[in-house]
Amino acid sequence: MRSKLSKTILALLCASSFLLTIYAQSDEKPEATRAIEFPDIPGYVTLKCDLHMHTVLSDGSVWASVRVREALMDGLDAISITDHLEYQPKKEDIPHPDRMRGYELALESAEGTGLLVIPGTEITRSMPTGHFNAIFVKDANKLNQKDVLEVFREAKKQGALVFWNHPHWTAQKPNAVAALTDMHLKLLSEGLFAGIEIYNSSTYSDEALEIAREHQLAILGNSDVHGPIDWGYDVSKGEHRPVTLVFATEKSVDAMKKAMEEQKTAVWFKNTLVGDAQFLSPLVEQSLEISRTGEGPVPRVLIHNHSDADYILENLSDYRLHNQAKVFIIKAHQETSIQVKTVETLESFELRFRVLNAFSSPDTHPEIKLVVK
Repeated sequence: MRSKLSKTILALLCASSFLLTIYAQSDEKPEATRAIEFPDIPGYVTLKCDLHMHTVLSDGSVWASVRVREALMDGLDAISITDHLEYQPKKEDIPHPDRMRGYELALESAEGTGLLVIPGTEITRSMPTGHFNAIFVKDANKLNQKDVLEVFREAKKQGALVFWNHPHWTAQKPNAVAALTDMHLKLLSEGLFAGIEIYNSSTYSDEALEIAREHQLAILGNSDVHGPIDWGYDVSKGEHRPVTLVFATEKSVDAMKKAMEEQKTAVWFKNTLVGDAQFLSPLVEQSLEISRTGEGPVPRVLIHNHSDADYILENLSDYRLHNQAKVFIIKAHQETSIQVKTVETLESFELRFRVLNAFSSPDTHPEIKLVVK
């Protein structure tokens, strides 16, 4: 009896393993039931990107095709496999002399899905340099050099966009305060990096945002994922990976690169948006659909939120609200009713709000205007 039971359990385990293998290797586009959603803004498409992730070809634990499938499940528009150049802990088990291999595997897996796969790699150095990602590279193998300055110069020669990874990482900055070293100032003086992560995995840095503003760097937020993405973020509880939002003229690799070079980026993490007000204000405004359902001196206004953010709004209008306090929440993908005390009947009026879970600097929130007709 025990032997038969053991065989049954073994068969079930084998079947489960087989199904997991099918899931990991499938090239079919999964249904994006949990897709991260934000609208386009006037003049731009909003690209949702994760530009820092690892596979078994460096120190990750999944194959490149799994990264593609996860990205499609999360509704991303672009990813970059950024396996470490120098750090190869699995080279005895998975030897691969070609540092472009992860990109090639992901590109093949993403064919026909619409997902943009950006060639990339991680420059893995101790301080005072730290870790950097080079994306839009042409040949990562040529970056595998001893002299760190020559690595960055080669990346620039290839037209890559280089950004500083987790500058507040406590393994390299024990006090968690991002700060430029003489080496970083040297790199900046030669134009050798153009971006900085303000959010990485689950940690955020106001100081990194200040560095970005002072030196005109693109801001990024990435998962830096090593294991399966769902090990780090519980989607069933509304959690999500951090993403970099890129405001490009079209969905293409060239347009995305140009937008990032022009610092047209924002970061989305833990129900928080960070970026320049010129992009965040229209992003929030485009997320909200307004309809008026009542007349008189206290008209009812319906606000439908078409984004994934629960917007925390502070009323700055000339009118107070009848059924909400000065600060209230517009829930993601839901309709919220507000009653506006216009005092007299108006054909149209303007509402102004400060978005408290959005930041254009560590202490500044963007504002939005909504016209009710």
